[in-house]
Amino acid sequence: MPQTDEHPATPPAHLEFRLEDATHAPSSGNEWWRRSVIYQIYPRSFRDTTGSGIGDLPGITAELHHIASLGVDAIWLSPFFASPQKDAGYDVSDYRAVDPLFGTLADFDELIAEANRLEIKILVDIVPNHCSSEHAMFREALASPRGSAAREHFIFRDGRGKDGQLPPNNWQSHFGGSAWTRVPDPDGAPGQYYLHLFDHSQPDFNWDNPAVGDEFESILRFWLDRGAGGFRVDVAHALIKASGLPDWHGRADGADSPGYPFADAPMFGQPAVHDVYRRWRSICDQYPGERVLCAEANVHPIEAMADWVRPDEMHQSFNFPFLHTGWDAAALKAIITRSLKAFDAVGAPSTWVLSNHDVPRHATRLGAVSPALRPGDGLGPEDVQPDSGLGLARARAATLFMLGLPGGAYIYQGEELGLGDHTLLPHEYRQDPSYARTNGERLGRDGCRVPLPWSDSTPSLGFSDAAGWLPQPEGWETVTRQAQEADPDSTLHFYRLALDLRRTHNLGLGNLNWVEGTDGAQLLGFGNSGVLVLLNLGTAPVPLPAGEVLLASSATAVARSTEAASGLALNPDAAVWLRPETA
Repeated sequence: MPQTDEHPATPPAHLEFRLEDATHAPSSGNEWWRRSVIYQIYPRSFRDTTGSGIGDLPGITAELHHIASLGVDAIWLSPFFASPQKDAGYDVSDYRAVDPLFGTLADFDELIAEANRLEIKILVDIVPNHCSSEHAMFREALASPRGSAAREHFIFRDGRGKDGQLPPNNWQSHFGGSAWTRVPDPDGAPGQYYLHLFDHSQPDFNWDNPAVGDEFESILRFWLDRGAGGFRVDVAHALIKASGLPDWHGRADGADSPGYPFADAPMFGQPAVHDVYRRWRSICDQYPGERVLCAEANVHPIEAMADWVRPDEMHQSFNFPFLHTGWDAAALKAIITRSLKAFDAVGAPSTWVLSNHDVPRHATRLGAVSPALRPGDGLGPEDVQPDSGLGLARARAATLFMLGLPGGAYIYQGEELGLGDHTLLPHEYRQDPSYARTNGERLGRDGCRVPLPWSDSTPSLGFSDAAGWLPQPEGWETVTRQAQEADPDSTLHFYRLALDLRRTHNLGLGNLNWVEGTDGAQLLGFGNSGVLVLLNLGTAPVPLPAGEVLLASSATAVARSTEAASGLALNPDAAVWLRPETA
């Protein structure tokens, strides 16, 4: 939700809190994933127990009780597989091994055992579009001649032009530069190119080859047999490429651009990809305990995204259009309504998310001075710095609003502490490959990946006995988990209470009725299972109806008002859950 400030200073006159007809009826199923709250752990930044400066699996196991105390249902665990770590683990060299940076398979088994004790599921982040250039299959492909069975596991093509000096097509990498890298033939002569939609160290698999599908089905079973509760599927929309690999003059990420809609992007959203996930769903259904699949399918429009969660495919898909919607009541109402309609049509829950490891944290986005925020890259030392107080107020309000919605919700580690990005991170510490591939034109995602602050007991605030792999910003000693445990008004306690009330009132499986007259620039509200959820996006207080305030986004969110029959008003940049007297 990037910041915008085009809101009237006056509240709507004679506001009456009447509900519109239902936009979303209560869920017809009660499976855990329909109303789940899933907490994303980015392992290298969670907790280090070895003094390496990088978080590890034993660190997650040791601190898992803190996450359980929030009241979440599951953990989404970002990649911990064996990897050269050129893209923070999303370049996998062995899908059946734990990288020594993070521990061992025995450590994973201990994590599963502790999660089972705490009644939390562990979702493994699987990366099926590409692997590391150090993967044994790719090394074999490089050592094999063109046309060999080994090369058919990846997308190798001859170059164009005289002597093949031009790439096979004009596709660009998400991280900048060409999506093709040329390699020598085994005899040393200039050879073929291989496709990598991301870094050159991440060759794309050839999913037209059935052997690739067989390998990944075996990988899924390997982790399901060890107790994984399911999988978050990285770049789920990219596995299949259009026949002939035609040129593409739109954006590298396929996002809609003039004349080039996402639906035409030849590297994304091809129909055959759904056959892959139908097979994966059938595998998950063979295991007890409702093992789930969640798609990172960044497709457009939202109606197309619903194709990934049809009854025989995945259980959830991330709602990126919601994440990227601005601080605007009409826009939020529109995307929420469209999302619920699209996902209801296939009998699936929508999901809601405000932060993850790939985007600036919402406490930073919502305090940023537009247009200073660089899309997807956050802020650097040279940029106008965000208003951290405004960002935190809006972040808590946005979170309370989001958690009131029916469906599933995702929380990114540290947002329950109100953390923002490290916007002053010195450039010499940046490790995101997009920073290097664009010569610093793109800052990359390091700012939202900084190690968590646990206490004031070490120089890295309890994260490690050593310096963390990225430095923490100044001032974080006041927002450690230890400090917030002692403060009843802290963001940590706010998250705990919100999640408890969400569960108590069954909001995840509830209904949604918009409040009439609250889709203007100032106020947005809806009813869900007898709870009224209101978000003030304007610059003036809004009178509240009579009722019991269940939770406000801050201690100052609700103020006394002589203008309201209830005697209360909702302040700007704030949200509230209340139970009206008529409910």
